Amino acid sequence: MPRLEGQTVLVTGAAQGLGAAIARHLHAGGARLILMDRDAAGLAVVAAACGDATSAVVDLADADATAHAIAATVRGPVDTLIHNAAILKMEPVDVVSLATFQATLNVGIQAGFQLTQAVWPAMKARGGTLVFVSSRSGIEGFADETAYCASKHALEGFSKSLALEGAAHGILSVTVTPGMYMHTPMSETTYSAELRAKWVDPIRLAPAFAYLATRPLHLSGQRLSAWDLAQEHTS
Repeated sequence: MPRLEGQTVLVTGAAQGLGAAIARHLHAGGARLILMDRDAAGLAVVAAACGDATSAVVDLADADATAHAIAATVRGPVDTLIHNAAILKMEPVDVVSLATFQATLNVGIQAGFQLTQAVWPAMKARGGTLVFVSSRSGIEGFADETAYCASKHALEGFSKSLALEGAAHGILSVTVTPGMYMHTPMSETTYSAELRAKWVDPIRLAPAFAYLATRPLHLSGQRLSAWDLAQEHTS
């Protein structure tokens, strides 16, 4: 595992699933963590497991609440931002509400924008890593996922633009798809037990994010598989 002492990493969606696995793994590597999630109980458990982690209970769909959480927790340079939080509510387009559609976009792309703006000035001065968790829904369309697909497609374009803007400043920007179906609270309530039979624990994907925190700049602008990276960089 790369040693990450002295690095500050901000992880959203950190109370459960992939976000919690990433947080625990990076803490084991020595990183100082800033964790955000709307699940207060789950976030408290993960923050406690990660030593002196700073945490903020926040609904990232709310721009004002997100700005407040950033102001309360980001007190110095952030070396790596991992925007993992997302909303997936599977409904046909004639059923999904405007509120659900907007909240999905707000969490996926609006919060990603706010967080990036918050960490960008320090990253311009000293370099940094931006990781946006995407999925197949970021490059394909799926029935009953209009909001989620729109959010992830937007995130893909956002990251590519940031890679270009950050190139002169040593800023890495990538999107990362899990690359393997994994057991998370979101997946457990969305897919059948038969489909989930061969899925993996998200902790097996976490090494990919530790590797990206070392800022391999040659990967900037790319869309990566966490599974493939984890297999390559797990000793």
